Amino acid sequence: MKAIAIRQGALALAIITSFSAGARAEDAAPADAEQAAELPKIQVRDRAYWESRPKLQHLMREVDGPLITVTKKTSITKVDNIPTVIDNNLRELFAQTPGLFYSEQQTPGQVNLSYRGTGNPQESEFVTVLLDGIPLMSDWIGYPTIYTFPLPQTLAEVQLIRGGSSLLYGPEPPPVVNLISKKPVKDREFAGYTENVVGSNGLFATFNQVSGTKGAWEYLADVHYRTNDGQRKNGDSKLKGADLHVGYRPSEESYTALDFHMYSVNTGDPGRMSYTQFVADEDFSPSLVNRVWTDRYVLSLTHKQDFDEDNQLVGKLWGGYQDNASRSNGMVQDDQFRFGGVDARFLHRWGRGNALTFGTTVYHSDAPFRQWTTGMTAPDRYVRFGRPCVNAADKACERLRQERSTDYASVFAENVFRFSNGWHFVPSVRIDRENVDIDESVRPPNLTRGLVKRDVTHTVPLFGLGAGNDFGHENETYFNVSQGWRPVRYFDIGSPFGNTAAGSINNPDPTKVLSFEAGVHGTPRDGLFYDVSLFQVNVKDRIEAQQIPDLPPGNTINTNTGDTRHRGFEGQVSYDFLAAQDPQSKQHLAVFANLSLLDAEFTATHNPAVKVGNKPAFSPKTLARVGVTWREDEHYKLALSAVSVASQYYQDSNVGAGTPGAANYIPAKVPSYTVADFSADWWVIPHVRVLGGVSNLMDRKYYARVFGGGLEPGLGRTFYAGASYEF
Repeated sequence: MKAIAIRQGALALAIITSFSAGARAEDAAPADAEQAAELPKIQVRDRAYWESRPKLQHLMREVDGPLITVTKKTSITKVDNIPTVIDNNLRELFAQTPGLFYSEQQTPGQVNLSYRGTGNPQESEFVTVLLDGIPLMSDWIGYPTIYTFPLPQTLAEVQLIRGGSSLLYGPEPPPVVNLISKKPVKDREFAGYTENVVGSNGLFATFNQVSGTKGAWEYLADVHYRTNDGQRKNGDSKLKGADLHVGYRPSEESYTALDFHMYSVNTGDPGRMSYTQFVADEDFSPSLVNRVWTDRYVLSLTHKQDFDEDNQLVGKLWGGYQDNASRSNGMVQDDQFRFGGVDARFLHRWGRGNALTFGTTVYHSDAPFRQWTTGMTAPDRYVRFGRPCVNAADKACERLRQERSTDYASVFAENVFRFSNGWHFVPSVRIDRENVDIDESVRPPNLTRGLVKRDVTHTVPLFGLGAGNDFGHENETYFNVSQGWRPVRYFDIGSPFGNTAAGSINNPDPTKVLSFEAGVHGTPRDGLFYDVSLFQVNVKDRIEAQQIPDLPPGNTINTNTGDTRHRGFEGQVSYDFLAAQDPQSKQHLAVFANLSLLDAEFTATHNPAVKVGNKPAFSPKTLARVGVTWREDEHYKLALSAVSVASQYYQDSNVGAGTPGAANYIPAKVPSYTVADFSADWWVIPHVRVLGGVSNLMDRKYYARVFGGGLEPGLGRTFYAGASYEF
């Protein structure tokens, strides 16, 4: 296995070397040849309509700094083009993002995303989520969960990159959701914005921001606060946070920025219920004392340097701290994460519109995990005891302690080759290496296994190839085949709650992903954008917890349980009636629709509860979004959108829990549902606007999330209204 990895690594380095050699050969060309190539090179850049045409309202740039996205399917939502998103209603934020499945829960904090059925949406563990290219996960490698999400008011753009996203950003199966922060105003030294909103369930939200630019310096700072009583008892929440950005641009070629982000969430956890309880009362709260606290602080430094028109360096250095604390059943649990990383990428444009990018990423995290049994009904989050528990009935003691850490490093390179007939090709390579370490000193007293002491390392080479052709009037075909992977996590190599000794029996391989996508997109006429594609995703060596046969319950291991195949169609269309008549119009009346058709099944299985041909959990056959937006710059923005999700199994076994009518009954399938939302911003006078909206317009009773043997209902119809002032 190691020999194979070494040979693949050597091949990867050979590819990188060949790219560099090509660039050197171009630089070393005779003076006459260089002079002859100069005009065509400029001409190619001048005809790069993707740099300036309406395509960029829907797609990322083909060479976006040191990122090559041409031949990779991308989608973007420009947040300024939609009404203000209140109370973090991510249905509205992702309304124009095809295929992204959002599993909703009422309380803020955890964000549940998945894509094309490749994994459980619980806490977005199978989707890479970034803020300005920096991971938002609790621990990027060992515990890739999302417990905080930026306020939409702080965002300028939402990017979704499929297929080759693993080659751009690394671990987790595709796609990547990259959130782009708003930038300071450029034309003033001081500008401000304040927004205050009230709504259903005791909602109050305030957001306040100042920004400006003076000479070489720019700044942006905001503070925000939101409180909500919740629809269910013990569903209350408080969110507060702040963001700070300071940028320095001494010249057009150099830029340095310091960014700080702080979030603090305090929310009740009303618990999950059975289907029988949901039918009887969707506001039922099984838990009245459980609670979750999350604090996250991240500081980052970014530097961009343009050495000349053909060479650019972008480097990011970041560090942070996150604390996920919770209480339930008289127990306090605390997950802490201290993390840091560096990402450096170099772009070299060469020849006739070609571009080479290469770079490296290094990341480290320390993540201690602890639990205490308190004997109290509602203990404070900071209750601590130093004495280990001696038996399962012991109280006021430490139940679990693990020291955990991860190290990750990668090198990567891509090159786009362009040809005069409109063809372009993009070979890609990335080599990732992870190390996961666990050192347990206190184990739960009900277990008889030894202490977990594990250290595992994996080296994973990834390759990709993209191709496309520009044809007709601003149309493009694209094809991409790319590898991806899911690292092993802390729980995969040493579960703190299972009774099986960690070791060779509990040593799964990383999950491998191979994605194929072929499609066509374009803006063939004013006001019209379309993007349609066919895809197939092969997932090998899925990792899941499995009961060991012939041993008592609780003797489980995380192991490779099988392979799945996911294929289907994904398309979107948008038509702006007013831009079609006048491309320079400041008024826009647009309809949009996007549709994902998915056929997913197990092709191999090592789990007795799962059969070949079963549908993977959370793989709806159809996921559709439609809507209409009407806006005029600084006058009004209105949006009506709806999402429709087909029924889906919540377990890979495709069976439910309990029997119909029983107290613990949960049907095998999550029922289909359709939910609509309306929102509007209206400028009553310059600089002053009123905000309003209705979420779940038809008051649909539904649920999208089933986890840990229970379901969580979606939020019923809610209203909000408020006002904002900007200067």
